[in-house]
Amino acid sequence: MSTETTNITIETTINATIEKVWKAWTNDEDIKKWCFASPDWHMPSVNQDFRNGGNFSNRMEAKDGSFGFDFEGTFDSIKENELIEITLSDGRKWHTRFEAHGGTTKVIETFEAENENPLDMQEAGWQAILDNFKKHVEKSNIETLIFTININAPASKVYDVMLGADTYAQWTGVFNEGSTYEGSWDKGAKILFVGTDQNGDRGGMVSRIKENIPNEYVSIEHLGVLKGNEEITSGPEVDGWSGSCENYIYKSNGDATLLTVELDSNQEYKSYFEDNYPKALQKLKEICED
Repeated sequence: MSTETTNITIETTINATIEKVWKAWTNDEDIKKWCFASPDWHMPSVNQDFRNGGNFSNRMEAKDGSFGFDFEGTFDSIKENELIEITLSDGRKWHTRFEAHGGTTKVIETFEAENENPLDMQEAGWQAILDNFKKHVEKSNIETLIFTININAPASKVYDVMLGADTYAQWTGVFNEGSTYEGSWDKGAKILFVGTDQNGDRGGMVSRIKENIPNEYVSIEHLGVLKGNEEITSGPEVDGWSGSCENYIYKSNGDATLLTVELDSNQEYKSYFEDNYPKALQKLKEICED
């Protein structure tokens, strides 16, 4: 008697070259960083013989140790940057296709459903892992930019000028003339960095204060974007960079301060920040030394 199989197909488009996507999909250390459906799970070990006919056995576990299993199978066919065909240990087929579209890559997975869980649950679980992969690859495009400036003022003054509502608007006006913030600089607090575009429309960043040690260190974690009064903290607009940080480090040297800014930036905005952040810090220096 033949048993009818049901195929499920999922896909995503990733803002990265096919070579970068392929490496992240096949490299052992990369796989550990993305191959799980939710933050309370992880993949502590990856063992694979990545070749035609090679086997793999990867361990998936709940982080609290309450449950785990080995995800196993055989690589039936591997075509670099194009296709991976697999037979899972229970006999089900799974294949993954990679399609280059300019600087982006579409990943399309098709797998035979198992009989223990509802189809929509299986689709959602596999899609969550694929979405996690997309986030992993796109976040690897993030580069930490570092800017430094010596200011002839004590760290306490530099700290106060950087964060004070009126003076913050002055030095960040280099980025946006209407720049301001709404919220608190207290550790753990939500804060909105707000400006207006060329049409006068309100926009900006949704962030939280990850750390605030007065006169020493401030860390801002950027979580999403602000459009009007709408806060967008998930979805394709923020997947590639949500969780990136902007850090202020104050190092006293007598009555002067060496200020260092560490800024996580994707490639799209790298040149913009490299052009404008030094100008903003020079404005800050002028205000502090006035």
